[in-house]
Amino acid sequence: MDLNGRQLSAGEVLNLQIPASSLAQAQTVPAIIRQGNKLKCQRCGSFGLSVLPNGQHYCSACVNLGRVMEGELLYRWPATPIVQDGTLTWQGQLTPEQAAVSQSLIASTDQHRDHLLWAVTGAGKTEMLFPVLAHALAQGQRVVVASPRIDVILELAPRLQAAFAQLKVAVYYGGSGEQPDSQLVLATTHQLLRFYHAFDLTIVDEVDAFPFAANPMLAFAVQQASLGAVIYLTATPGRDLMRRVQAKTLNVSYLPRRFHGAPLPVPQVAFGRQFQRLPTKVRRQLTQIVTSGRQVLVFVPQIDWLPAIAAVVASLGFTVATVHAEDPERTTKVQQFRQGTWQVLVTTTILERGVTIYRCGVIVLQADSPLFSAAALIQMAGRAGRSADSPDDPVWFFVRHYTRSLAIAHSQIAAMNRRGQDALSPL
Repeated sequence: MDLNGRQLSAGEVLNLQIPASSLAQAQTVPAIIRQGNKLKCQRCGSFGLSVLPNGQHYCSACVNLGRVMEGELLYRWPATPIVQDGTLTWQGQLTPEQAAVSQSLIASTDQHRDHLLWAVTGAGKTEMLFPVLAHALAQGQRVVVASPRIDVILELAPRLQAAFAQLKVAVYYGGSGEQPDSQLVLATTHQLLRFYHAFDLTIVDEVDAFPFAANPMLAFAVQQASLGAVIYLTATPGRDLMRRVQAKTLNVSYLPRRFHGAPLPVPQVAFGRQFQRLPTKVRRQLTQIVTSGRQVLVFVPQIDWLPAIAAVVASLGFTVATVHAEDPERTTKVQQFRQGTWQVLVTTTILERGVTIYRCGVIVLQADSPLFSAAALIQMAGRAGRSADSPDDPVWFFVRHYTRSLAIAHSQIAAMNRRGQDALSPL
């Protein structure tokens, strides 16, 4: 297996049957150390460990990657250069605004400075990364593009592979299996816990998304896996990133308009109740969107809403599927929706970001639910209008009450549209 820059627990070493000759090349450190009066896991940085019946401590925070226990070792293999043909084979062209952002990213990485790319949904963040990726690969650097969401990884994988067709992109997520050694790696942020000082450039997409934003362990994983600059991508930066920008410890580029130049679709708000039964006003808007030749993403706050809503949609004569985080056919259904198999896809917030469907309207049911933050609402609305030939895809928020999150989402979308009237607005 590829051990370049890897970090493995004693259990993983045993399960993978790593030979003694390879183990001799690894540095070993205690998996759990005492720091002050607390125990700390050296794989994920977490404190407050759990205790087994025999009194032995283990880390429950990263146990989904395999248990690490007090008295065991972590094995860390040094990162060694790997040079492959990282020629950019993408034939597209960046807009002047996108090209300016790309050059600022290259400048930051050359200076070993972390950088925030703050761009609206649909601005073309992935394409803006291509020049900095090509620049790093040409210098023999090893690069990882990470995201907290597996759906984002699965969306990015074919796009990165097509953009750098001469090398094989290694893709890591839960259940992906081992990958060949590659200069360009794509991984969920959890998988970064299996690397140590491995990457000269680290790019974290959707940095504000759950679970990254609420989990210090994943921020620790990014820092531990990195050797050089870190680029953060988001349409809705949180307070920590903005504090770093204000303190001038984080460079920033801001792109307030989409690549096609059209404004973000502004959500229309309608009031009602019993949305899981799809009242008449919801059915009317759903029908109008589908009959206009568009697909529809319907977001709901609860998994148990999915079957009933799908049944009503099917009764209207539309093809429909449902998907949620634990759906074993999740990847297949999303791909089928992308290919046009389904006219309507009813989903939870797992598809609020990282999924691009052209000519697609958005309906959010009970958008006033406390489960939907302002950032989530902005991201859900951002699934619409991503195509140059359909920039005005409709977005509907159906609510019982008007909430602070709705007001913030609406005002931020309006503000981004105002700023987007300029070619590139400074902060």
